[in-house]
Amino acid sequence: MIGNSVIVLRLIMASILGGLIGLEREANNRPAGFRTHILVTLGSALMMLVSIDMGKSGADPSRIAAQVVSGIGFLGAGTILRTGNNIEGLTTAASLWVCSGIGLSMGNGYYLGGVTTTAIVLFFLRSSRRFERIILRGKHKVVKVVGHTRPGLIGDIGTLFGSHNISIRDISIESIEEEEDYIEEIHFTIRSIHNIEFDTLIDDMYRIEGVEEVILYDGEIKKD
Repeated sequence: MIGNSVIVLRLIMASILGGLIGLEREANNRPAGFRTHILVTLGSALMMLVSIDMGKSGADPSRIAAQVVSGIGFLGAGTILRTGNNIEGLTTAASLWVCSGIGLSMGNGYYLGGVTTTAIVLFFLRSSRRFERIILRGKHKVVKVVGHTRPGLIGDIGTLFGSHNISIRDISIESIEEEEDYIEEIHFTIRSIHNIEFDTLIDDMYRIEGVEEVILYDGEIKKD
């Protein structure tokens, strides 16, 4: 028999752990953020508690939990977006699926597994790009672009990359205010593909309105 205080504790723990992962997704402006991850984790925990309660009457307590794992797919699919040859949202869909597992573990009182999984998920969500750059050093390049801030600047650069069959892996932006003018320093991490004329690419980038400086780095950003 599960006491009322234990039920409340498990639901609160599920909300906290799901919220931590949701905050990371929210900070990166992903389709499913803070509230969505909390709801998924909390709902999964509740379903697990319902399953345990049903088990007292002789019903199979695993039936509802199994449906949670399979049913979460429709929500994850809603976060996946396809734009041309690029697919976005797979990581967020996976994080929602993991949150359903965390919720089930909290509902079942498996605290160690749920907390440890949350810590691992947060670690890799925050550090995955760093590991990719280390492991794939030489296969990725960084293009630093300095230019005047204007609507559509990043879009024009992205279109140019696309015309050269270059995939953008990551973007970071730093804005600098200079005497009534705003300058953006944009770092594009791109996948290095063979047979690309980078000299031609850089020349084409200088033709984009507002671009003042283009620097190509091999593998990682070099500090001046």
